[in-house]
Amino acid sequence: MTIIAAADGSALGNPGPAGWAWYVDDSCWRAGGWPHGTNNMGELMAVLDLFRSTAHVPQEELLILCDSQYVINCITKWMPGWKRKGWRKADGKPVLNVDLLKDIDQAIVGRKYTFEWVKGHAGHDLNEAADERARAVATAFQQGTAAPIGPGFTGSDEALAAPLPVPARAGRSFQSHSEPTLFGESGIFGQPDLFSELDEDTSARELPAEEIVVALERELLRPDVRTDIGRIGVLLHPDFAEIGSSGRFWTRDAMMVALEEDPGEPIELEVLSADRLSENTILLNYRSFAHSGSALRSSVWLLDRGQWRLRFHQGTPEN
Repeated sequence: MTIIAAADGSALGNPGPAGWAWYVDDSCWRAGGWPHGTNNMGELMAVLDLFRSTAHVPQEELLILCDSQYVINCITKWMPGWKRKGWRKADGKPVLNVDLLKDIDQAIVGRKYTFEWVKGHAGHDLNEAADERARAVATAFQQGTAAPIGPGFTGSDEALAAPLPVPARAGRSFQSHSEPTLFGESGIFGQPDLFSELDEDTSARELPAEEIVVALERELLRPDVRTDIGRIGVLLHPDFAEIGSSGRFWTRDAMMVALEEDPGEPIELEVLSADRLSENTILLNYRSFAHSGSALRSSVWLLDRGQWRLRFHQGTPEN
């Protein structure tokens, strides 16, 4: 038996609120997404989840209908060469979306599969169904509403216990150079950790806001978090901005794109002050320490729908 499924992704703004979905029929499909991601991330995640959702039937062959030549070429042509080069491209630069690609590389071991390219938005029933569900999740993240994730594949772990996605605006977390600004100057900017569980942990809710903000700032300074676009999308305010030490002005979207290239080095911080400017605003001043040197930094955190999010950052290197 051959399982025929379409896989698709969607990102509103690309990057922006993102969703992914695979679809076999109305009783067998699954979708998910992130507060911030790219079309390519969505396309890859749809394929990865399809392999994972059918891992309990490895004898069945998969025919994957995909409208992304990027995804098809990544998996069927480019990955072997990238692996030999340490997951770097021919020009020596790191491969984008490497974490998803590594997971796919593991998921396809021992599987029989074929990719078939289909033209997107051309009336192909399965492709249209996958696209509709991926866009629905992306729209849910954009609007702060819930979206169904589907029944999954019969007998899979995901079908038995699949959590509903909660949009970032609901205040939950999800399932990511050279000058020493908060996220690096030329390429700025894991899994959700302590603050992924704030809603479930009563004691965490009782922490003073200043302590929460300091802990979130420490989290943002970790390279594994800076490569997690989903988590960064939660922590950065939609209107986030940074003025780099060179004077460059960074927008949230520019920052999100740059983090795919280089998460930077680990950074430690020494808190100088954490001042409550208003009920929903905290100004954090601190000194950062890294191999490249130290810097004085300021961050403005806003309470946005129950989630503290970074609104503005500026850093100045110390001599």
